[in-house]
Amino acid sequence: MPPTVLLTNRTPSEDLADLDGLARIIHGPPDGGLMPRAKVMELIREVDAIITNADMMVDEAMLDAASKLKIVAVVAIGTDNLDIPALTRRGVWATNVPDAFTETTGDAAMALLLAVARRIVECDLYVRSGAWARDRFQPERWIGMLLSGRTLGIVGYGRIGQAVERRARAFGMNVIYHRRTPSEDPGYRRFEDLLAESDVVSLHLPLTEQTTHLINRERLALMKRGAILINLARGKVMDEQAVVDALESGHLGGAALDVFENEPKIHPDLVKMDNVVLTPHIGGGTHESRRDARRLCAVNVALVLQGNPPRTPINQPTKVK
Repeated sequence: MPPTVLLTNRTPSEDLADLDGLARIIHGPPDGGLMPRAKVMELIREVDAIITNADMMVDEAMLDAASKLKIVAVVAIGTDNLDIPALTRRGVWATNVPDAFTETTGDAAMALLLAVARRIVECDLYVRSGAWARDRFQPERWIGMLLSGRTLGIVGYGRIGQAVERRARAFGMNVIYHRRTPSEDPGYRRFEDLLAESDVVSLHLPLTEQTTHLINRERLALMKRGAILINLARGKVMDEQAVVDALESGHLGGAALDVFENEPKIHPDLVKMDNVVLTPHIGGGTHESRRDARRLCAVNVALVLQGNPPRTPINQPTKVK
């Protein structure tokens, strides 16, 4: 019997070409949603490989039941949903897609920044409501932030952070950054210094034990009054209640959030704020990026099922199954 590959959502057959004739495919729900964890647990004993988004936890409980599992391929950059040490001990490969979402997330960061800085969502709703026809032209009412000459602070200076920098410089912004490894580069700043200097702070770092609630009350207090916060990283890198409080007090001038601490649940006060733009975790959401990510996952799974190491591993199992 051929090996079995479980997909937690529906995937176009052309993106799975590398698995043709190699494996039996179990697809996610036909409505395009994600397979519930309970359903995955029902099937896991017969599964040799999983292709999943960064939503389902692959932990000790799942691995206890997954006696045949050889690889978990995540259709994402982040892997905070994987227990990497447990996978490694059990001889299971873990892979991600380190490049697939770089450019599209860079685009999304600038889209969100412009939406907040120029109050695009507010203005759209105003026009649609018919209020503009009633109130007539009021140029002073919709004053926003000019990006040229402003300072963008990028927290997390990997592929995506650098993609954001390229776009921001095209808008005439000054760019500084912070990363774990200190640098003599003139653009590098200590984290606290970056917060104090930036007009806009954009988060592009992985979720780890060290980065959980990195943006908290104390760090928010260091930011300039009226600064904008953008988060396309992970929701838990910020204390959502602290962000809400900073917005309500006026200390933060605005925020653009694509990820949330307990998504898909969102703090109810955020929904009421005109100076906040909210999107449903769409940073990587383009046809091209999703296609490339799925295809790389299929390649990684095919390689492992044929006894080879994957192309983009994030661990090195001590004893491969």
